[in-house]
Amino acid sequence: MTRAVSRPMAALTLLTVIELLVFLDTSVVNVALPSIGRGLGLSVAGLAWVAGAYQLTFGGFQLVGGRAADLLGRRRMFVTGLAVFTAASLLAGAARWAWLLLAARALQGVGAAVVVPAEISLLAVTFTEPKAYARAFGIWSAMGAAGAAIGTSLGGILTQALGWQSIFLVNLPIGAAALLLSGRLLPADEPGRRWRGLDLPGVLTGTSALLLIVYAITTAADRGLDLVSLATGVTGLFLGAVFLRVEARTATPVLALGLLRVRNVTGSALANFVIGVAHVPAFFLLALYLQQVLGYSPTASGFAVLPVAAGGLVLARTVLPRALAHHGPRTVLAAGLTLLAVALAGFARLPLHGSYLWDVLPFGLVLAAALPASFAGSTIPAVKAVPAADTGIASGIVQTAQRVGSALGATGATAVVSAWTAHHAGPHLTVYATGLRVAFAAAAGVALLGVALTFALIRTADPARPAESPTEPSPAHH
Repeated sequence: MTRAVSRPMAALTLLTVIELLVFLDTSVVNVALPSIGRGLGLSVAGLAWVAGAYQLTFGGFQLVGGRAADLLGRRRMFVTGLAVFTAASLLAGAARWAWLLLAARALQGVGAAVVVPAEISLLAVTFTEPKAYARAFGIWSAMGAAGAAIGTSLGGILTQALGWQSIFLVNLPIGAAALLLSGRLLPADEPGRRWRGLDLPGVLTGTSALLLIVYAITTAADRGLDLVSLATGVTGLFLGAVFLRVEARTATPVLALGLLRVRNVTGSALANFVIGVAHVPAFFLLALYLQQVLGYSPTASGFAVLPVAAGGLVLARTVLPRALAHHGPRTVLAAGLTLLAVALAGFARLPLHGSYLWDVLPFGLVLAAALPASFAGSTIPAVKAVPAADTGIASGIVQTAQRVGSALGATGATAVVSAWTAHHAGPHLTVYATGLRVAFAAAAGVALLGVALTFALIRTADPARPAESPTEPSPAHH
């Protein structure tokens, strides 16, 4: 059963294609960075922010984006976020100055941060029949994983054929078509939605806290934990504490703290954080192994992970919906994290002179099964545990947790490899390959911790039981 949608599969296609597009932009720039550097005169540090600016704002604005979807309308905010993302893509593709490209990438991240919570909320209220719900979230989860996997190979093809500008301009026809179709395919917002008072202190402190925390984690990956990174992180944590105090005292909060007392919301957020920490090193470290150890070109290493995307899409359309319907998201999440740990443990055994076919591909296919199961299983419990009016902010909470975890995972993996190579003697390539294996093993341990957290924190919800509202506003304290 669907809600006010005459063509549900067309709506699902629209939402999941945009999910792929948004996550494709997390990795599509990687191969193009040398060309961008030559074209715009960017230093190595500046090039790092071509990718980092997007990640920073993508992680920093999702709480506000999620709450806006609840208060102003899911479809309205989906369209708004997509319009911002598409316009920013045009700015990035047309940029002739480095500052404009970096600003456009940051604006792309803001658009994506508004799109994703609205997208999840639209899925949750559109597909209400259990089998349709499971199928929708299964396909959605696979498209996000596919976007991250496809980005590198697509970026290489476009950069070589059409120039680096094309990696941004390719978003324009897709974004424009989606904007035109949204009004026809997506359910209309309920009448009377409006922002019930702007919690400006909450918006400013919450967003600033997330931006500073993600910035601190990202810069620590590039230059180590220096004074600037440490001060930024501490300031972010302080503003986070201020944000929680503000939210406890306001009658119209961005984040109603009652949501954090809903076990499946906090459990889903922690699971998403663990998934971010564990799965980002899978792609990051695998790219380093393929390029630095086996000698692959960046484009070839991008093609090497395409089976992860293809396998995930196949499983998401076949096995995953049935597993969600028959076993529930908690079991699927535990299975996905277990498979993620198996894949990472397999990569932790990659030899110095390995074979792609025998050493990389088998565990890559395990990873293909792990990611959609983990993404869907960690998101559904949160959005099912809250009323429809709160699905946007619930989505924002779990997606923010995953973005912060992703930044921390990349930083941790870099730190492990750097520390190993700095403190162990021997042939450089041998020591480097061992450092990669240690980092893979550490990520596998994090994934196993996620399995334990899943069973400890996430309950098996009765889908027939309506969620209780944890967000009724209470009088502000004085």
